[in-house]
Amino acid sequence: MSDLKRTANEAPLKDVIDRWLKAYGLDSKMKELDIINGWPEMMGPAVAHRTREVTIKHRTLYLKMDSAVMREELAHGKQVIIQRINEKAGFEIINDVWFG
Repeated sequence: MSDLKRTANEAPLKDVIDRWLKAYGLDSKMKELDIINGWPEMMGPAVAHRTREVTIKHRTLYLKMDSAVMREELAHGKQVIIQRINEKAGFEIINDVWFG
């Protein structure tokens, strides 16, 4: 049985994958997917239930809502949404929110 010891020039797989994603410009796309998939957790079940579509394009979050009342309430809290999403991402991934 061989001894499996890490040498000084080997990096953990997570670090290698993170560098690869960054090198190919995919790190922000992966983070966008994390945000979209985490929408129900970030905003709660009531908002998630009334959200039909969540997309991010050009640093803008686009939301399609099936409730005019919910859309109006969220529009008043745009800055809170932006803050929550950017905190979850760990950097400024969005700077605006549009409702449809």
